Amino acid sequence: MRRKVTIVGAGNVGATTAQRIFDRGYADVILVDIVEGLPQGKALDMFESGPILGSDAKCIGTNTYKETAESDIVVVTSGIARKPGMTRDDLLLTNMKIVTSVVEQTALYSPNSVHIIVTNPLDAMAQKALDVTGFPSSRVVGMAGILDTSRFKYFLSQELKVPVKNINTLVLGGHGDTMVPMPNRTTVNGKPLNQIIKKEKLDLIIDRTRKGGAEIVKLLEKGSAFYAPAASGIEMAESYIKDLKKTLPCAAYLNGEYGVKNLYAGVPVIIGSSGVEKVVEFTLNKYEKENFDLSIKAVKALIAKAKEIDPKLSN
Repeated sequence: MRRKVTIVGAGNVGATTAQRIFDRGYADVILVDIVEGLPQGKALDMFESGPILGSDAKCIGTNTYKETAESDIVVVTSGIARKPGMTRDDLLLTNMKIVTSVVEQTALYSPNSVHIIVTNPLDAMAQKALDVTGFPSSRVVGMAGILDTSRFKYFLSQELKVPVKNINTLVLGGHGDTMVPMPNRTTVNGKPLNQIIKKEKLDLIIDRTRKGGAEIVKLLEKGSAFYAPAASGIEMAESYIKDLKKTLPCAAYLNGEYGVKNLYAGVPVIIGSSGVEKVVEFTLNKYEKENFDLSIKAVKALIAKAKEIDPKLSN
């Protein structure tokens, strides 16, 4: 029996996520959006690609949540996208209201599901989703670190002219301008990164990684990144559905790990059939700890701002 994945938001991120899951055929897809005809039209278009791709999965578009009942995974992509000059944090008020209304319904219809939050500002939206659903924190996780790590890896591959698969790296912290690429834990063809790249070049790549989303927003002028965010969400969903137990950098709820309590932030986690099965901890050096603490401070400031909007947000 195929698993069932609900994707809320039929915009670029949501539709791309739906398409890639449908193409692979391991889960039926329910695509939800408030705009009449939009999810239905995109779902029908995907359905009609099935004979070409060899996928017999179902893809249903809807404007209500009834069809989402008993989903295994809910991917929340709905919300307004950034415009040039905006930060992820500028989306806070509007997207908090949207995420609240969405997860109230998805938690009601799929009380045993895992929720993957993609909507920005990511860390605050994950915190809000946890609060509204009342789920265990293992079943509410944010998509962030996979995307940030992928960008860092791509930029390094271009600079060093090596295949991306030969680079092993990680990005921690909040999904924003204070994210923490980890050059001291990066290897290229098995060699430490600091042995093969000059600091000046590395600093530019780290800065570009932190501003990777804004770079795309500026180029597109209307809308924001969607191919890489969709691929990142699917990486998480597959590890859950197939119980792959992959270690992936995600926005997870910390309860003392890395010295942080009651807060979502990007850390390595093991994702399997129970959702987030473990937060993977390792000792940070002085540089990493200082930057991680700075990123956590920024996330806490964002959550404090969110609490001003909604005092009921979890402590």
